[in-house]
Amino acid sequence: MDAFLVSAAVVGLAEIGDKTQILSLLLSARFRRPLPIIAGVFVATLVNHAAAGIVGVLFGNLLAGDRLRWALAASFFGVALWALRPDRIGRPRAGGRSAFLTTVSAFFIAEIGDKTQIATIGLAARFDHLYAVVAGTTLGMMLANIPVVLLGDRVASRLPVRIIRIAAAIVFAALAVVTLVR
Repeated sequence: MDAFLVSAAVVGLAEIGDKTQILSLLLSARFRRPLPIIAGVFVATLVNHAAAGIVGVLFGNLLAGDRLRWALAASFFGVALWALRPDRIGRPRAGGRSAFLTTVSAFFIAEIGDKTQIATIGLAARFDHLYAVVAGTTLGMMLANIPVVLLGDRVASRLPVRIIRIAAAIVFAALAVVTLVR
């Protein structure tokens, strides 16, 4: 029970103000469909944190070094470019993906190397209770992101989407730079 509660608390707190909360708001404003977005966040988090938990249990601190840093920076820059892409809010794109699939893929990528994923690796290595850690970290992510998705859906028509897109791109680009400089 300790592994579950500690994992939920640590990740829930770490997620506050994180880039994936910005992504949740952006997705909510883009699609205005909270249930598929929440489901997408859940699936992406569960898969991402399960993988991180397995790494934590099996390898501990094996993931380190310049290769990881460069891969993380590239993924952050990729998300920054994606955030700049103009969207047609409220209208499905021809051949476009659903809110659920877009959320799963974008959220999964954004979580790679994120502090909550790193925390999941550390928690899984510390507690050696994979299921409890993954369940706890997933709960923490959901508790932090569901309110953002619901809020974003309700105020999407009043949000300056272009400014949010640019702000999100700046945040992701800054994260890429910080990752490279560290």
